[in-house]
Amino acid sequence: MGESRKVKKSSKSKTARVYSTALYEAAKKSKCLEKVRDDVVELRNLFTQNTVLRDYLVSPLWKDEDKFDVLKKSAAVLGLNKETLSCMQIVVENRRSADLSAIWEDFIKLYYERKGVAEVEVETAQKLSVSQNGRLQKVLEKILAAPVVVKYHVNPAVLGGLRIRCGSKMFDDTLSAKLNYLEKVMKGK
Repeated sequence: MGESRKVKKSSKSKTARVYSTALYEAAKKSKCLEKVRDDVVELRNLFTQNTVLRDYLVSPLWKDEDKFDVLKKSAAVLGLNKETLSCMQIVVENRRSADLSAIWEDFIKLYYERKGVAEVEVETAQKLSVSQNGRLQKVLEKILAAPVVVKYHVNPAVLGGLRIRCGSKMFDDTLSAKLNYLEKVMKGK
């Protein structure tokens, strides 16, 4: 069963990469890359927040024409670029609506990769203040020698400090990690 999930995930990520790359190249060619990136971020957030819309678009019970009609109306309300709408139409026509979320995530990753921007995830016990956020971002940009986009996650279980992930690297300076380490040392492990 685990192998089946890996195959599905790999297949889904390959599909997402194909569509996100096509969208990226079309947006770049049309000189609207920044607008398409903004569209994708907005759609990703909308899709995350509006489970009714997500479930409707993913469901095989609804006609593709109806799904695209909903997307077209949403695009008009949101003021989406024609390249973004065209990509969504192709995704729906190819019956890949269930991959929209993965496509949007992959587009954002691709955009950052090609722009040389480092994506960093920061986990804290509580929300950082604006000044703390600014200082952290400057330090991260200096360490990584690249512009940084930070995604924050609040997790009270870390108790204090920061857990920072950038790609496959992780820095864990949380109080919970220090307590776990101390417990292991005291037990002699």
